[in-house]
Amino acid sequence: MPHRNQHLVRSFDWTVPLIALSICLIGLLCVFSATYTPEKPCSTYFYKQLAGLLTGIAVYFFFCLIDYRTLLRWGYFSYVAVIGLLVFTLLKGSVGMGGQRWINLGFIRMQPSELAKLLFPAFAIHYLAGQRTEQVSFFSTFFPVLIVLALSFILIRQQPDLGTALIVTATGLLLLWLAGLPKRFFIITGLVVCVGAPVIWNYVLRPYQKNRIMVFLGHGSAHKERYQIEQATIAIGSGGLWGKGLLNGTQNKLKFLPEARTDFIFAVLCEEWGLAGALVLLLLFALLFAQMARCILSLHDKTIQLFAFGTVAHIIISVVVNIGMVLGLLPIVGIPLPFVSYGISNLWVTCASLGWFSRIIMQQRYIEEYMSPIAHQH
Repeated sequence: MPHRNQHLVRSFDWTVPLIALSICLIGLLCVFSATYTPEKPCSTYFYKQLAGLLTGIAVYFFFCLIDYRTLLRWGYFSYVAVIGLLVFTLLKGSVGMGGQRWINLGFIRMQPSELAKLLFPAFAIHYLAGQRTEQVSFFSTFFPVLIVLALSFILIRQQPDLGTALIVTATGLLLLWLAGLPKRFFIITGLVVCVGAPVIWNYVLRPYQKNRIMVFLGHGSAHKERYQIEQATIAIGSGGLWGKGLLNGTQNKLKFLPEARTDFIFAVLCEEWGLAGALVLLLLFALLFAQMARCILSLHDKTIQLFAFGTVAHIIISVVVNIGMVLGLLPIVGIPLPFVSYGISNLWVTCASLGWFSRIIMQQRYIEEYMSPIAHQH
């Protein structure tokens, strides 16, 4: 057993967690600045985020230490509980920030929709792996997973949390496409959405969601509907090349920038650290994703490749959507920037996903590099 553990440690990829930790430390500085006041330099939010990071590291290694196949089975059956928690949240959840999205545990508020991002890939991959047949049938292979995905979307959207609902749905559809879901499904779905757009606009979207789309298209008053994106644009532009310096961002310090510690924390970084700081953060994310891709492509089993990608797909999508939103390239949705934005539930789930990913890579490398040669010798 000690010999096996030594080989496992040698197969561990330290690059991914170290890059992620670097991004987390930048995020901690941004949360410190976004919540700083002269009366209380280290805010409650900062201490909570610091505690979240320290416990998040423990969560990361917890997922690293357990056989990913055990976690896969556990995740598959646990997703039923996640659906139950989403229903409970709609009925008895805590209300805050315009939505009913949390379950109050006393010492912390848990957001069940975050668990959906973590566990849906496990549910989908475990189910699809058990459906391996010579002939792939849409109804027996993909339809049950699509039904669960649609139910997850509806429950999360009703909170309302359209941003997380879209992340879960995008991750699920991407996984199913890579698993072989026929292209005609996407074509037909796209046509149905286009034809039903008037119905969706009039009866499905809430007023604030319609406003966000109109703002994205250039409509609305700069002092009302467009206020959030206008202030973010001012913050980003005023940072210049090198920024105004830590704690010196006027849009942030004078409270012009809404949601500075959460969804719009990238604007805080751009104002105080400038284009140079923004490029450093973007470079770290690019290095993280490139290393993830290299690790995934090094695996030889297609199902394991798919699962490894599924564990971190929501991180990649969230980074692209959040930064695109803050820059005005995408409509505003409530999606935090992974590793950077304030939010303990999101940080824990992101660390768990990364730990799961690292375990898959470590374990598969161990099997391929150390176990396969032994099997061939026998």
